[in-house]
This record gives sequence, C-alpha cells and structure tokens, in this order.
Amino acid sequence: MSGTAVPRLVIAAPSSGAGKTTVATGLMAAFAEAGLTVSPHKVGPDYIDPGYHALATGRPGRNLDAYLCGPERIAPLFLHGAAGADLALVEGVMGLFDGASGMGELASTAQVAKVLRAPVVLVVDASSQSRSVAALVHGFASWDPEVRLAGVILNKVGSDRHEELLRDAMGSSGVPVLGVLRRTGQARTPSRHLGLVPVAERRAEAVESVAELAARVREGCDLTALLALARNVPELPAGAWDPAAEIGAVAAAPIATPPAGRPAGAASAGRPLIAVAGGAAFTFSYAEHAELLTAAGANVVPFDPLHDERLPPGTRGLVIGGGFPEVYAPDLSANAPLRTAVAELAASGAPVTAECAGLLYLARSLDGKPMCGVLPADARMTERLTLGYREAVALQDNALAVAGTRVRGHEFHRTALEPGAGPSPAWGVTHPARAVEGYVTGGVHASYLHVHWAAEPSLAVRLVDCAARRGPAALAGGGR
Repeated sequence: MSGTAVPRLVIAAPSSGAGKTTVATGLMAAFAEAGLTVSPHKVGPDYIDPGYHALATGRPGRNLDAYLCGPERIAPLFLHGAAGADLALVEGVMGLFDGASGMGELASTAQVAKVLRAPVVLVVDASSQSRSVAALVHGFASWDPEVRLAGVILNKVGSDRHEELLRDAMGSSGVPVLGVLRRTGQARTPSRHLGLVPVAERRAEAVESVAELAARVREGCDLTALLALARNVPELPAGAWDPAAEIGAVAAAPIATPPAGRPAGAASAGRPLIAVAGGAAFTFSYAEHAELLTAAGANVVPFDPLHDERLPPGTRGLVIGGGFPEVYAPDLSANAPLRTAVAELAASGAPVTAECAGLLYLARSLDGKPMCGVLPADARMTERLTLGYREAVALQDNALAVAGTRVRGHEFHRTALEPGAGPSPAWGVTHPARAVEGYVTGGVHASYLHVHWAAEPSLAVRLVDCAARRGPAALAGGGR
C-alpha cells in the first residue's frame, strides 16, 4: 500500500466527555498489542492526551491543529507522523463539528477528517438514552455530506437490556455499531485543573490504565471491522512534511537580522547544544520542535529541572516548554543549583525561549516559592482558566523571531503573572483582543503563548543560529 494511503480512522464524539480518549487510547493499545505499528494523532493543541497515546503505541503522539498550522499542513504532518505505520488513529477534539470560535469548521475534527479523507467512528455516551441515540447519530451523519460517518461505538451502556434497545434503535440508522463499552470498570485516568494528569507524573499507574483501556476495547469492540474500515481509504494528495526541507526553505530565504548585540559573523564550529526542559514538570511540547531544531543544526539534549542540578555540558541555548510548574513549585525551587545555572545562562546572552510553564519558571517566584529570577515578575495560581487561540506579532527582533513575524498560538493556564509584560513585550496580541504579552530581555523570549513551529520553521532556524553565533562560553552549571 502507498505511503499516502496509510490505513486511518478518526475517533470523534458529539461532545466532550463522551469517552473519545478512553476509546482512542484503548484502540491504539489494543492494535499495538496485536502486533500492528500504530501511529497516534490528536486533533487540536492538547498536550496531555498525546502522552497516553505515546504510551499505548510506543511512537510519539502528534497533534493535528488546522488553526495553529494551517489546513494545508494537516495531511503532510499526518503523513510524516504515520510513516512506516500499519494503522493511524486520530483522536478528535470536543464535538465532531466544534472548531475555533467564530471561524466555522476551522480546527474541528470534521475538517481534519475531510482533509485526511478518513472515516469517522463516533463515540456516543449512551448512558441516558435508548432510541434517541439513532436520531442523534442520524443528525451527525447527515450534517455534512463530506464527512464519512462510518460507525458508532456506544459508551457507558448500563446492561444487556440497555444494549439490546440501543442496537435495535441503531438497526435502521444505516450506521453500524462497531463497539459497546459498559458503564462499569472505568479505567483509572485521574484528572485535575487542566485535564488528565500527564503520563510523566504517574507512569506506573498510566501503564496500568492503558492496559485496562486496551482490555475493555478488545472485549467490547469489533477490531476486525474497525481495521477493515481503516484500510478502505484513498491515497492523500500530499507529500509528507519534512523538517529538513522546511529548514532548507527558510535558509534559502533572505537572512533575518540577528538580535541586537548579537554578532552576524560565522557560526562557531560544531552543532550548538540546545537543552530542552522535560520531566514531570514540563511535559508540554510538540514532537516537531525537536525535529526542526535538529534539522536546523542543533544537538538537542533533554534535561529534568526537578532532578538535574546542572544544564547539559556545553549548553548554548535553552527551550523551556509548558507543563505544570505550579504543582511542582516547591521541588523546582529546592533545586537551587539549576535555578542558578539557568539564570547565569540567561545573563550570558544565550538564547532562551520559554512558553507558559517556562515563563513561570523564569519568573522571580511562583506561589511565593523562588524561581530562576530571570524575569522581574511574580506568578501565582488562580481560579480563572485562560483558554483559547490567539494571533500575535513579534514586536521587536529577538532570539526567536524577527520583528513583524506573525504567528498563531494557543493559551491554556490557570495562573497569572504580574506584571504580564515587560518593557519589551514578546508579542503584540492582535486577536481576539489587542494587548501586549510576555518578555524579551537579552537573549530571553518568554511568553504564555504556545506556538507550533511547523507553521513557522524560521523560529527554530533563528534560535539555532543565535546559539551557534554566540560562540563557546564557560557557563555556570553548564559546561563544567
């Protein structure tokens, strides 16, 4: 079979809470345990579900977000992630037709399914209905003729009699029932203020949870029919996304202006080492970021701010992504040697980029606990959820972007930073409301905004270029 006709299914639902993650993760694990190479994908900007997908399949969980990356990149990114796979499973976001607010179908599961020419399996919470389930499915099947609703999995079914009533109702719908999952025996997938607890924070328990999900799906779903459905797909009229080609296209464009105070001479010999924060406190990242950094010429090395007292030896640049630093504030604060190393690296002028959790880590304090002190700001947990897509523009040249660079991003947190922007803000937010946000100081770029670099690979090129041009330096805690 052609690489552009990889077998694929989209797992969707009428709304959030119906059980998409339960079914999608269980299917991924069940097919992987059956010996298939499964490629996991998630619609939207979610960072947590892909961690469970990766655990279930042994491959990186990848996001497909048409708002952040553009609809034209969905199929190429999918094919890149699914290379060499026997089956690709895509977990949807929210309800099947729910997308970016006020923008029609943009970034919806339905749009991604249409772009991928993939059959959709609808997971329906049947706990409070019987015959009405057929009317609901009929509505979803007929709403958009371009969406191929090819099957239903009934979730939270109460009894044999309940299942009989549901199957009888669905018999005349024209949409086959491909699985029934009972209300009992829910797998242990604990949640907190931003969704499921990430795999990195509960790996042993997460392994058990995924195994339970696989067992439930094997028992309740027709895996043979689902696999046959997945294999009945056309080729995609696209080529796979290639990080090296993306970087090459940026390199062929006019050279961007180096940040103020940063020399434009030849890059230092060798591949600059860029350290990337990970571990339980910093779990939010897109797999394509490390691939782009590597393609741009960096040696990407992970480290764990909870446990590592030094940055990787020879660090010339630093990436600190999102996560849950508020949960680990006491432990992050207790690791004073690393906080000092990060502060000294930033003071040396090395490029440092931080998103959301990384922004808080660079602040003076978080919930009263000392952090790195790179930024003149203090952070705290709040009851208010800040959530949504953003459009923004770089307001001045910095280590990540040239002034005028326009990006689409996503904000997702329950914290507040005071002040929220420095004298030189990272971004000017142009949608949904005009504001300035984040900090640019020296080589530091820190912001609440999560940006997918596949949409703007020049960010990776610029970061690596800044790290290479900086030249070797004796960094406290970094090269000793």
